Amino acid sequence: MSQFYTIMNVKQYLDSTYLKTASQAGLSEAENTIVVKNAIQEAITEGFKLIMIRLEHVVLAKEMISKANSALLVGTVIDFPEGKENLEAKIKEANKAIEDGADDLDFVCNYEAFKNGETDLVKQEILIGTQIGLANNKTVKWIIEVAALTDKEIIQLSALIKNVVMSHFKEDDYASVFVKSSTGFYKTENDLPNGATVPTIIMMLENASPLPVKAAGGVRSYDDAIEMIRLGVKRIGTSAAKAIANGENTTNQY
Repeated sequence: MSQFYTIMNVKQYLDSTYLKTASQAGLSEAENTIVVKNAIQEAITEGFKLIMIRLEHVVLAKEMISKANSALLVGTVIDFPEGKENLEAKIKEANKAIEDGADDLDFVCNYEAFKNGETDLVKQEILIGTQIGLANNKTVKWIIEVAALTDKEIIQLSALIKNVVMSHFKEDDYASVFVKSSTGFYKTENDLPNGATVPTIIMMLENASPLPVKAAGGVRSYDDAIEMIRLGVKRIGTSAAKAIANGENTTNQY
């Protein structure tokens, strides 16, 4: 275990994540809500940076955090997991998240539109989504879904997001707009990684800077987390935050 990073230090990089619907988890709605409550409580107890949950659970999380007098942040996902909805739908969802008290808005970028050369559409959603988030003092993250992209596309999309933000927002805002690697839900062929890997994160860091990067998906151990932090990521999304903080390995896919 690294001498340089304390457990508490690492915990403050961790966005503890539970994003499965009841059907995806093979549970009833009531059972899945219990899983969500347990995830929120664990994040409060363990002192993680943030709990990342679906929009319908944000109010519950805020209530639990308030009762616990905790500093835990609440994040939710927008247009998840495919990012294909139009801008109006993304805006509606973002406004609902803000109304319910979410601190972080993790938008899925329309990466399919980007792959198809519709860069103006993508630029517009980056601009408007970021404006909405920053105007309401929220942290905004743009998920680019690295497993769906070639290396060249990872570089280009990271740079596109950076350029939109740098062209329209103040330098003081940059730290609040992240480029994020993955949803954790993308299906790859032959069990190839569907989330953060060292090469993809390096490409993102080199091309998104000065915007911060969030590594999501594929960080499954304390050593993985430390490696990502040393590379320069500012946040790590994982469904195994407690195991990682305890120095354990996990087989979780996200």
